Amino acid sequence: MSLDIDHGDPDPDTDDPEEITVRLEILGTGCAKCTKLEEVTRAAVRDLGLDDTEIVKVQDITSIMTYGVMTTPALAIDGNVVVSGRVPSQADVTSLITTALTARE
Repeated sequence: MSLDIDHGDPDPDTDDPEEITVRLEILGTGCAKCTKLEEVTRAAVRDLGLDDTEIVKVQDITSIMTYGVMTTPALAIDGNVVVSGRVPSQADVTSLITTALTARE
């Protein structure tokens, strides 16, 4: 299932934005590399022990383009594209998430 969500607004169904640790968006049309990026991202989240993480697949090409992404797959953390055009390793994704969480503090 894909969800096309405006990356600038918090999830309207979440009463308390503090409940979501990090929002990860997999940007891609559903190709094999996009699927692999989702798998790697979910594994990184699992290894970090993050329970309150929102993972959203953005498959609509028009929505993807609003991020400035021209090559998929891409990963956005809290609305910021951190990698595009390749599937990073699980260690890389773990590091990107950790960096994003640290930057909040």
